Amino acid sequence: MCGIAGWIDWDADLTQQRPALAAMCDRLACRGPDAEGAWITPHAAFVHRRLSVIDPEGGRQPMIRSRRVLPAPALPFSLASRTPDRAPLPAADAEPPAEEPFVLTYNGELYNTAELRAELESRGHTFTTRCDTEVLLRGYIEWGPACVERFNGIFAFGVWDQGARTLFLARDRLGVKPLFYACRARGLVFASELKSLLVHPDIPAAIDAEGLGEVFALGPARTPGVGVFRGVQELRPGSTLTFDVARGVRVRAYWRLHSAPHTDDLETTAATVRDLLCDTVVRQLVSDVPIATLLSGGLDSSAVTAIAARHLAQTGRGPLRTYSLEFAGTDRDFAPTAYYTDPDAPWAARMVEAFTTDHRVVTLDTPEQAEALTRAVTARDLPGLADVDSSLYLFCREIRRETTVGLSGEAADEVFGGYPWCHWEEAITANTFPWARATALRAAVLSPEVRARVRSEEYIADRYRQALAEVPRLAGESPREARMREILYLNITRFLPTLLDRKDRMSMAVGLEVRVPFCDHRLVAYVWNIPWSMKTCDGQAKGILRRALRGVLPEDVLGRKKVPYPRTFNPTYLAAVRGWLRGILADPSSPLRELVDRRFLGSYLEQDGPPDVQWFGQTMSGAQFYAYLCQVDAWMRAYRVHVV
Repeated sequence: MCGIAGWIDWDADLTQQRPALAAMCDRLACRGPDAEGAWITPHAAFVHRRLSVIDPEGGRQPMIRSRRVLPAPALPFSLASRTPDRAPLPAADAEPPAEEPFVLTYNGELYNTAELRAELESRGHTFTTRCDTEVLLRGYIEWGPACVERFNGIFAFGVWDQGARTLFLARDRLGVKPLFYACRARGLVFASELKSLLVHPDIPAAIDAEGLGEVFALGPARTPGVGVFRGVQELRPGSTLTFDVARGVRVRAYWRLHSAPHTDDLETTAATVRDLLCDTVVRQLVSDVPIATLLSGGLDSSAVTAIAARHLAQTGRGPLRTYSLEFAGTDRDFAPTAYYTDPDAPWAARMVEAFTTDHRVVTLDTPEQAEALTRAVTARDLPGLADVDSSLYLFCREIRRETTVGLSGEAADEVFGGYPWCHWEEAITANTFPWARATALRAAVLSPEVRARVRSEEYIADRYRQALAEVPRLAGESPREARMREILYLNITRFLPTLLDRKDRMSMAVGLEVRVPFCDHRLVAYVWNIPWSMKTCDGQAKGILRRALRGVLPEDVLGRKKVPYPRTFNPTYLAAVRGWLRGILADPSSPLRELVDRRFLGSYLEQDGPPDVQWFGQTMSGAQFYAYLCQVDAWMRAYRVHVV
């Protein structure tokens, strides 16, 4: 995986902007610790940071090719010396060469590289590398913008067509890889992460009423396409962007969920789910560097681990390395709740025994987890899931000491409907996002002035109506099936993005690539149209997935009830974030202090225990409620955010 950024400007001379381009590249260093590259012409410039996974020598970027069969030579630039290593491409307004180049900066992985390469070779293309980067670029040269419809993978990339003087940006169907952009007067800037955009000289770290609404009313699950910072946008999953001087910016959705009758019977459906999942896990095991799975002992990570372990054993590449996460004192502090019915450790051990994996346990303690809250903010560029983020960051950091690529179980709950709010009547019938029903508390947190400006409850209601208006309906469905289609659409398009963003940012912050097999678009599209009654077959949440995994997983693991991502139960963590928030509210220099109702929050802080409210999802109540506000303060300080 990598970090990408670029700058197109019809008026400026970008060869004079190497310091700014170098700063944009530097901010992405964590995403690509192995190499950097740049390509700079007067009106178009790309920078790139690389994490080498496939063909370390051949996959350097930005990559340059032309339409002719033999590839054009790459023209790397040194940002350090700010001079070209070879002669630069001619200026856009100069006499064009005989072969106009295409230039690529790419972050991602294609899982159907072999098939694409074979087809392109049959069409006359030749390759000088083994990497998917060259396949993707030649795919664009051959098929143009329609190439994305042929790709199976996770990606965010930009292609500059020198002949047409056109920029093309694309993002994978589920939004596993991030991509942001900002339009200027006669130009456009893009990057993998917000931190890279914000060092651009014309993009200030400013938020307005919409940004406040995203942070306080909706956060952490925010509106797709909204970049939070004023003037910044996110390219939505499954979308492309084309930019040229004549027509400006044009955004197109190339993939969306499509509703259709499901005609397969129960056994055929289970078999199809199993076949699709096995195929995508095996595809995602391709790597020239060490690979592992992140194993909790839950259904989803166990399924990925079982399929991966068996394939590696069959192909002589085993044993599979696995990692699990524990918290110091869990054996002492754990108390069952409606969500956390049992600890993960015994179940992870059960899987390790069943599949003879090479296992590591990473144990975290309170001080480092609280301290990492700020690091998690700078990794995500926004306030996030509090200690759910910080613990994942620390977990990934330990994994990266030995491993470069991991697979995890994200997206299964969104796609198959595993969350509690898919099964609790009060959540199903709530006229709002089911994971964030404490709308009154979200409004009450704000100062009267900010509350009047943001109008939190109205903002949430507007975004909720906007989301429901997008749902692809199916004529003839019962009211219950139609409502569950809405809930699952909200899961996939509003809740899942914050988890994918979390996984990408916390892992890439330490140079670890994490792949997510349940995000395979073929699997998602198929499961989308399985009726809810069949998804919950055998009277179980995710019943169709459990049935599909019969014979793949041990029976006891197959029947385990869902438990959320693990969190600490150590009371010292609550004390740590409560003390931090008290200090923030007492600090006259705190940027958060002027945005919140200090008296209201003070009343919460005086309680003996945490506030008894599920503020977000399954895991964010009490200590996580306090930690999120601490993250907002840390974010505003670190990024020098100002409200306009």
